[in-house]
Amino acid sequence: MRKRLFEIIEASRGEDRASSAYDAFMILVIVLSLVPLAFKGEHPALAVLDKVCACIFALDYLARLATADFKYGGSSALSFVRYPFSFMALVDLLSILPSFTAINNSFKVLRLMRMFRALRILRVFKFARYSRSVQIIGRVFRRSKDALLAVGSFALVYVLVSALVILNLEPDSFDSFFEAVYWATVSLTTMGYGDIYPVTTTGRVFTMLSAAFGIAIVALPSGIITAGYMAELSKEQKAEEEERVPALQPTAVRGLWQEGEDR
Repeated sequence: MRKRLFEIIEASRGEDRASSAYDAFMILVIVLSLVPLAFKGEHPALAVLDKVCACIFALDYLARLATADFKYGGSSALSFVRYPFSFMALVDLLSILPSFTAINNSFKVLRLMRMFRALRILRVFKFARYSRSVQIIGRVFRRSKDALLAVGSFALVYVLVSALVILNLEPDSFDSFFEAVYWATVSLTTMGYGDIYPVTTTGRVFTMLSAAFGIAIVALPSGIITAGYMAELSKEQKAEEEERVPALQPTAVRGLWQEGEDR
């Protein structure tokens, strides 16, 4: 019974209709749960919608907790302790709690969660369970973490050095080092809001060089992620092709060998 429940609530591989239907239902619930966040005021219909979605998410969380031993491939009781601390379980819990006080006001301890209404936006991350593309990107980030960390460190050094340079070139335009870091960050991303900008020729020349250099830095992680994504797609396509081609059974091999001998 629990094993069948686990098979249904886990992401479908396309063969289990019940699991596919559950995935489609949960995606619909996730989308509907985000609707109340698009409105500033409190509306009775939106409040009911949020309560219903929160109840469904809570039941889904309990079902995943009850089948945690199947998820980790063992019958150990530690699976039920390990699961609540997994990333997706924390996302589930944090996305439910802000709505939980609206369901039952007797939970006075959780009334402070009203302050964290924005935490419900974490429900967006629940799409990761049912989206193949998001799962691939997640694997790309895990496998390319060293290269991405190197690029991130390089970008951080660039921002700090640029901030120090512009702060000394334009002491009248920047009141603090934080403002210089803010300017360097928006220059790195080539956004340039225009609220803080250099006024001297030297500062503007440095800004042009900094913006051009920032384009190269921003392009580096894009190339790493794209290359990793294509590699993951190739691996999945290869695995699917191998699954479609049935392996020769030992009996079939012996039959072919015997046929060769008879000839």
